[in-house]
Amino acid sequence: MAHKITDQCLKCGSCEGECPVGAISEGDTQYVINADECIDCGACAGACPADAIVEE
Repeated sequence: MAHKITDQCLKCGSCEGECPVGAISEGDTQYVINADECIDCGACAGACPADAIVEE
């Protein structure tokens, strides 16, 4: 099960650098996780200061 970034995203970029497979990219209004690339490690969720990353 992949993770997803909610509307609580501050667009700070903390999560992007934590993803070991590069599944996170900057979107127009918030960062997004490519579910096909996500390995469900949860590293991004731990790095998010807004708790905006949840399991999908």
